[in-house]
Amino acid sequence: MDTPHTAQFSHTDSVDLILRTAREHFLVSPQEETRLWIKNAEGSFERLCNTRVTVLDAALKTGQVVIMETRNKDGTWPSAQPQAVNTALEEEEEFQGQPGICGLTNLGNTCFMNSALQCLSNVPQLTEYFLKNRYLEELNFCNPLGMKGEIAEAYADLVKQAWSGHHRSIVPHVFKTKVGHFASQFLGYQQHDSQELLSFLLDGLHEDLNRVKKKEYVELCDAAGRPDQEVAQEAWQNHKRRNDSVIVDTFHGLFKSTLVCPDCGNVSVTFDPFCYLSVPLPVSHKRVMEVFFVSMDPRRKPEQHRLVVPKKGKISDLCVALAKHTGMSPERMMVADVFSHRFYKIYQLEESLSSILDRDDIFIYEVSGRSAIGENSREDVVLPIYLRERTPARDYNNSYYGLMLFGHPLLVSVPRDRLSWDALYHILLYRLSRYVTRPSSDDEDDGDEKGHVAGASSQDSGPEQAGPSSGVAGGSRAPVDNSPGPSHWPQRARRKHLFTLQTVNSNGTSDRSTFNEDTHGVSFSSQPYIAIDWEPEMKKRYYDEVEAEGYVKHDCVGYVLKKAPVRLQECIELFTTVETLEKENPWYCPTCKQHQLATKKLDLWMLPETLIIHLKRFSYTKFSREKLDTLVEFPIRDLDFSEFVIKPQNESAPELYKYDLIAVSNHYGGLRDGHYTTFACNKDSGQWHYFDDNSVSPVTENQIESKAAYVLFYQRQDVARRLQPQPSSSDPPASPACGSPPNSEFMDVN
Repeated sequence: MDTPHTAQFSHTDSVDLILRTAREHFLVSPQEETRLWIKNAEGSFERLCNTRVTVLDAALKTGQVVIMETRNKDGTWPSAQPQAVNTALEEEEEFQGQPGICGLTNLGNTCFMNSALQCLSNVPQLTEYFLKNRYLEELNFCNPLGMKGEIAEAYADLVKQAWSGHHRSIVPHVFKTKVGHFASQFLGYQQHDSQELLSFLLDGLHEDLNRVKKKEYVELCDAAGRPDQEVAQEAWQNHKRRNDSVIVDTFHGLFKSTLVCPDCGNVSVTFDPFCYLSVPLPVSHKRVMEVFFVSMDPRRKPEQHRLVVPKKGKISDLCVALAKHTGMSPERMMVADVFSHRFYKIYQLEESLSSILDRDDIFIYEVSGRSAIGENSREDVVLPIYLRERTPARDYNNSYYGLMLFGHPLLVSVPRDRLSWDALYHILLYRLSRYVTRPSSDDEDDGDEKGHVAGASSQDSGPEQAGPSSGVAGGSRAPVDNSPGPSHWPQRARRKHLFTLQTVNSNGTSDRSTFNEDTHGVSFSSQPYIAIDWEPEMKKRYYDEVEAEGYVKHDCVGYVLKKAPVRLQECIELFTTVETLEKENPWYCPTCKQHQLATKKLDLWMLPETLIIHLKRFSYTKFSREKLDTLVEFPIRDLDFSEFVIKPQNESAPELYKYDLIAVSNHYGGLRDGHYTTFACNKDSGQWHYFDDNSVSPVTENQIESKAAYVLFYQRQDVARRLQPQPSSSDPPASPACGSPPNSEFMDVN
């Protein structure tokens, strides 16, 4: 900056001439990477990205200050580093490690980005393309579908730094900012999918490096009965007329798509390019569900069961599966979802199991016979029962009380001929007898006959308020049972009652408008729910909370249901299996002139140099979202695609269909949270490493295969052989290529 050089240029000269002149004057070697800046009148600096334009087009004026900077040996640019970190930079430049063994700092939930970048950085031919500056000649600043070369330049900066050997880890802040600028879904610091970022990045790099500066219109043609080879060659040529870049050269392949109309039988054949394969995992048609079984016998604690049911089954299938464990008839079971001490939903037999999520607490109750809630069967009625406790509300004079739900609700069968409040009280007392102690004769309250069944304290909370005790508390309290009965009922009535009963709605709150006063029995119009209300003192004395929460585990809970691993080849076979289109994605048949649910089959025609295989672990349906943690067994080397490629093959070159693994993007955890890491093979040393954000450690091949494997990168063997350095006779033996065993044929290539 202290030795400016003045030079004259014509308006028709290119900016590249200015760059060459500066290189000559400042003695910059051709191998060094440079870039130009211009200084504006206000003192700010602006990049001169496109050196192919003229001085006039770049709006350079007489006296314009142009600055050339050269890239540091650690891959950074001087202009990108603040002065305050110069000392740290000098220390980094003194560090010398293995190129490519460099971590990426997590900026906050950016492990998905780090994982994708580490995988891509370890694709040898793509990294060499950037390290040798071949990208500079192919930057496309004018592509309307691109990102003005900014994504390609930002990625190049990362590659240069990671492969300089001068960094233990780098901070990808500039790259993250560029990605968020051009893809708003990646703005901020939310967790995302590494495969989704990878898809965006490959597309962005392709458009930024597209050698086609002006895309021509290309009409897609159907096969119309022509030979496959002719149609495939035409499709690939049409694709290359609009898309020609290092990304196409490295990652793009071609598959054959066959659609058959179910009505007229019309067959449509097209050949379409792909950048990666998203292969499904074989999904089990069974599902494991955990439930609690509540017996009518009050002495038995609830039992936890682990049941195997059809994934697309019904509630009745759940009852049948439980019947095999308990010996109880499915006809005597009712299934409910319990949430926050109340019934979130009581299921009907024909409802689908898909509406039940794995996190739901499902209780299956034994009842005396099948009947709808609140409806009288020939003998019994099933009543949902809630437990509530009176708690002092925060009020000025503490004169009101609140009612709070607690414990597990019940479904109780009550004989129709005993449907009175007093009978219901004793039925419920019996059902609760495992954890509710009956008052002894010493507890009889002769002096203070409160009549808790008839009406309780006049103190109640807001909507639960009641006036003085008057037989029916506020119109919604259980009335006195004055019906004729056995002679011992009067003695029982004089005994202290532990709780009161009240009709409530499904939320556990009272709704007086639906209660019918009936002093001789329980009568309902539309709400059959009953609440057992406890005074705090009575609950503390007679209700055993520890025993009430107790349960036992059935033997089936201890069984570990192992998922059988699947081979990667099975996933690829599934990808090429005939399927019927979904209703949301029909195909327009040109013969029928209407949309049809056609059958579709994909076949692999031509494979790329580097094949990316995305394992579709995340499953989304209308009712559920889940991650499939199935172990997929994938080979480290010699993945043979010859049986899947339908294009006539060159039998003399089998390596054209064999692939070796070079990188794996892993996802640990579930849908809501998780962490991404990478296994990658260094192109220079042939050593595998584990990249966990800014941490990098060597690993062995037997550590790579796991249930976390999410995106696989495979390199064709003929490419690996081509990229391997050719040693001279005086050189020591080279390290084996990634995926190549020692002493293999890759060691003997001349």
